[in-house]
Amino acid sequence: MTPPIRNVSDTALWVAVYRAMESERPDGLFHDPYARGLAGERGEAIVRSIPRGRSMAWPMIVRTAVMDEILLRLVGQGVRTVVNLAAGLDTRAYRLDVPRSLHWIDVDLPDMIAYRDEHLWSAEPVCRHEHIAADLADEGSRESVLERVAAEGVLALVITEGLLVYLTAAQVTAIAGEIHRTANVRWWLTDLASPRLLRMLRRSWIPHLEAANAPMQFAPADGTAFFAPLGWREAEFRSMWDESLRLNRSVPMAGLWNWLGRFQSRTKREEARRMSGIVLLERT
Repeated sequence: MTPPIRNVSDTALWVAVYRAMESERPDGLFHDPYARGLAGERGEAIVRSIPRGRSMAWPMIVRTAVMDEILLRLVGQGVRTVVNLAAGLDTRAYRLDVPRSLHWIDVDLPDMIAYRDEHLWSAEPVCRHEHIAADLADEGSRESVLERVAAEGVLALVITEGLLVYLTAAQVTAIAGEIHRTANVRWWLTDLASPRLLRMLRRSWIPHLEAANAPMQFAPADGTAFFAPLGWREAEFRSMWDESLRLNRSVPMAGLWNWLGRFQSRTKREEARRMSGIVLLERT
């Protein structure tokens, strides 16, 4: 029997189901008209196979909505190139209200790029869009992509949505250095897990991912301070929990959990708030 998640690329199908679920709500936080087709039956099978697969959609929905907000703000502030590393099935270049002159580069493994091409061939990007097939585990491939960005010489943003958690600390360190050496990349937008979150996911998602040789592993105990020696500072941290409350996409009885949190120390409350978040890093 084929396992529901075969490799790390299959997680893109999984997340696409969540984007489709949100897009089909009358009060959806965003509208991704391509998500359902991209997810396909395999994406639905993955969600059915994961414990609490549908009820745990909220962090991915919140992540998408918050990253949309930050991206649009940065483009409004002058970003002219967006490099989406490990793009998966992201369709922001097709659905966000960005200038046509924006250069958007989606980078992923050759098989994923072929899948994207097959399913998005008739879709019209809203900006100047490019697909690059590259194995981001290979240093030379990463540097080749970033050299192209450097050659443009315009203000650039790098996105690593849903990528870092699957890497080792050494791999993240290498990528951080390579992005920092690309002088026109001022901003780096990513999501970040904590050791506490990985301990929680050990009871649900992580065993399925490990079986597919895609373990969740990067969750620095020092949070965004991990990036400081690598030339990056925390410009903005959006707590997944706080944002879920703001966007009304939280867990049942979230209000009760918040009330109970008042009886914890400030340190414990802050630890919980930073268990998972969306981070905007700025070069120093």
